[in-house]
Amino acid sequence: MSFTYSQALDYLLGQLPMFQRVGPAAYRADLGNITALCKLLGNPQNAFKSIHIAGTNGKGSVTHILAAVLQAHGYKVGVFTSPHYKDYRERIKINGNYISESYVTSFIANNLTALQSVNASFFEVTTAMAFAYFKEENVDFAIIETGMGGRLDSTNIITPVLSVITNISFDHQQFLGNTLPEIAAEKAGIIKPGIPVAIGETHAETASVFLEKSEELNSPIVFSDKKFQILSFEQGIGTTQFKIATHDFWFSGKYWTDLSGGFQSKNLITAFSALSILKDRRIVHLKKNNFKQGLYNIKTTTKFIGRWMVMGKKPLIIFDSAHNEAGLLELKRQIFKLKFNKLHFVYGTVADKDLTNVFKVLVKGAHYYFCKPDILRGKDANELAQEAREAGINGECYVNVKQALEAAKKSASPNDLIVVSGSIFVVAEVL
Repeated sequence: MSFTYSQALDYLLGQLPMFQRVGPAAYRADLGNITALCKLLGNPQNAFKSIHIAGTNGKGSVTHILAAVLQAHGYKVGVFTSPHYKDYRERIKINGNYISESYVTSFIANNLTALQSVNASFFEVTTAMAFAYFKEENVDFAIIETGMGGRLDSTNIITPVLSVITNISFDHQQFLGNTLPEIAAEKAGIIKPGIPVAIGETHAETASVFLEKSEELNSPIVFSDKKFQILSFEQGIGTTQFKIATHDFWFSGKYWTDLSGGFQSKNLITAFSALSILKDRRIVHLKKNNFKQGLYNIKTTTKFIGRWMVMGKKPLIIFDSAHNEAGLLELKRQIFKLKFNKLHFVYGTVADKDLTNVFKVLVKGAHYYFCKPDILRGKDANELAQEAREAGINGECYVNVKQALEAAKKSASPNDLIVVSGSIFVVAEVL
């Protein structure tokens, strides 16, 4: 059967169960489908070296830091992330270049019978497509980000050279558990027998979960924040200078990166820890100049978007995809480091998220512009505003994100700050 690219996209985005669009109804809590599908495709996930990344926040940042550094050393690096902002092809990249429209089209057309035979979901099809593409393109490494959780995530059929778990906080509790140890146990599901694992942050409630799992599987474990320390983190316009300390002399020193946002200090520590493991095990061969070059050009070489994006100067306009309690708390800390007269906050979210703790960390005293992201899961702006008012947060409602942002721009003075956040889908509409 022949397809055009638009027909292939319609099949992917319009016909398959998709969490991005419909939420819980699309979630598959087992690996049966993806295992069967990849078997029909010849198990492409076994054809390349992979690095598996899970965690509540920071997965995308750590993924792209690693990709940039490896690319700077001449490696051909595949990246699989989710969700996408504007273009479906953002999910699957090699050295920063999106998967081609022709490959997406041919993959759907050539494998339609297989896809239908296992009743594959959107994420399962996209995961299998990424594996097949990376195999065909003969990548040196593929950095694979989980969609949700870890143990039952479709990506968890790979056997990586390294597992990374960035951090644990509350998100998707209806699937992953209502306590931090329960959530950690789901994330720990990506740890494989004998494969090293880097944990980004040490937390009193979750450390034992990872230690027990690593001991059970005889998997060497490193808590990144115990091995590396950020001594300084100075942000400028478009670049950040930071100094890192560790017992490993090779990694100690001063660096520059094109990432912004104080929260990136945690992600950099996690990435450094992962790279040190790869270096020590001689899986990669790092050179100082290439290492520094990779860190300095993360956004440009990997097409990384969505985190602390400066979109205007007078007033200062920041887009950031923070969407859960921990992410919005980090965003709040970063906001308070800036100098501004008044804060205008364009905020929207999804309907299936518990906002009780989110409202507790949102900036009080800001002027809010509530809006509904243009997806079925989007939370009605009026309902959002009512719940926010009950939590002491006030603002007006707007039909969509663009109107909310335009209203904020009209109200803001040159020395004010406008933040657009709350959901990836909110940011995507105004990029």
